[in-house]
Amino acid sequence: MSSLQQLAEYVEKGKSEEISSLVQKLLGDNISADRIVSEGLVPGLDAIGEKFSKFEAFVPELMVAAMAAQEALKVLRPKMTEGTLHKPMGTVVIGTVAGDVHDVGKNIVAMMLEGGGFKVIDLGVNVPTASFLKEVRYQEAEILALSSLYTPTRLAMKDVIQALKDQGMRDKVKVMVGGAPIDQAFCDLIGADGYAPDAPQAVKMAKSLIAVPKQ
Repeated sequence: MSSLQQLAEYVEKGKSEEISSLVQKLLGDNISADRIVSEGLVPGLDAIGEKFSKFEAFVPELMVAAMAAQEALKVLRPKMTEGTLHKPMGTVVIGTVAGDVHDVGKNIVAMMLEGGGFKVIDLGVNVPTASFLKEVRYQEAEILALSSLYTPTRLAMKDVIQALKDQGMRDKVKVMVGGAPIDQAFCDLIGADGYAPDAPQAVKMAKSLIAVPKQ
């Protein structure tokens, strides 16, 4: 088994304690941050995501895998930002909508997106519409990911999309929605670009959305 395959296995199994030293070793072997992410972190997160989809793994396993990937990113981040080695797959602004303070699911999605190669700007919880728009504009984000767990707050997602239209920004960013009270029908109703029922599907959705050219 190669060191990159070993890293993928560590991520999949959530072995946070072993990951930092292995990433340091890979960097010492002159393996680029790009390769460590694309051939180590991403396959590991994909593997746990596949198990999750087959009910062979559950939310706690997803969480520890995402946390393990974060440990690797702590070591990699300085290397990813110095020079030309690493270009993020895209920028995602993510947050829980106004009126809602739930963040566990949103945090897992954010961690898995980052482990999957995206630059992630997490605005936290109870985020006003104006803050989403300001950050999307400032970051020139390709994707805006909105989360809601408390059913009445899901209408704030519609408000954000309407505000994007009002500001002439709607065709510049793809909008993803997710959370317990959200489904594909609601996604279609409010005019969002994609819905994901869980974190692994959110990563797949994000990758598919940036593959679609912005207008």
